[in-house]
Order: sequence, then C-alpha cells, then structure tokens
Amino acid sequence: MNLSACKMRPEGSSVSDLDLRVIRTQSEMADALSVRRAVFIAEQGVAEAEEIDGYDEDPAQVTDAVHVIAYLDGRAVATGRLLLAGGPSENSRIGRVAVLREYRGHGYGRSVMIALEQEARRRRYPGITLAAQLPVIPFYERLGYAARGEIFVEAEIEHRWMDRRF
Repeated sequence: MNLSACKMRPEGSSVSDLDLRVIRTQSEMADALSVRRAVFIAEQGVAEAEEIDGYDEDPAQVTDAVHVIAYLDGRAVATGRLLLAGGPSENSRIGRVAVLREYRGHGYGRSVMIALEQEARRRRYPGITLAAQLPVIPFYERLGYAARGEIFVEAEIEHRWMDRRF
C-alpha cells in the first residue's frame, strides 16, 4: 500500500513506520479480529455475535469483503474492512474501522481509511458509505465524508450515515 498521502509524524513513531497490508491469511485476520475485539467488544461492550460475521471468515474464501491490517513493530494496532456490495453505480461500504486505544491520534486510522479508499477506487466504485459512531464523525469529516440522515442506533451505539464520492 502506498501511504505517501499520510504525512503525520507522531512523537516516537510515524505513519511511515506502519506496515499496512490487505489481509490475505487467516493469521492476519486473527490479528484484525483481536484489534476489533479490544475496541468494539471489550471497550465498547458490543456483543461478539454482533461484531464478528461472515465477512470475517477465511480471507482466501470471502470474495465480497477486503480487510486491511496495520502493524507497528510487529503488533496489530489498526484495522478496517471494505464491503464489496452492489453494482458499479453503488457505493462500497467501509466498516469495522478500529485503532487500539493507546495508538489513537497518530494517523493510523487515517492510514487504514486511505488504504480502504484506494481499494474501492481500484475496483471502480463511485464512492463510499459508512455508519459513523457520533463521537468520530469529525474524524470522517476531515477525510471528506458528509453526514446524512437521522441518528440511528446500531449495537446500542448512536450512528449517522456518511458518504464520500470519488
């Protein structure tokens, strides 16, 4: 993945130190799920049955989702996924973007988003839709996403739909 668009240089480490890749192995998927379990299940109280789904199975077998994983010094620190639904006129959908608490604010979530957006563009989707938790709407707005519609509840957490066209 080309992360040249990420120029943040956090203290101690930088985005350029991040090993960001499309998940291809079950081991990488297990690492991504460990990040998601820490963020969504342990930290936010989402039920595992609601968090983990069929898109999270063996990446060699799942053809309608692309996951990315970010490693820093060999530790999985961030992840996200792109759902490849609909036809060529429909947006792809980003979800399950998670950064371990102690690694937030260093540009790693932004790097994951850029990687997912690059994958959506490569596959010629016209844009991306995502369900943003209310506290992170400003993060997505800085990346060019616009909120729409009313607040809705998913996994007992308030969200709004957000879109970005390419």
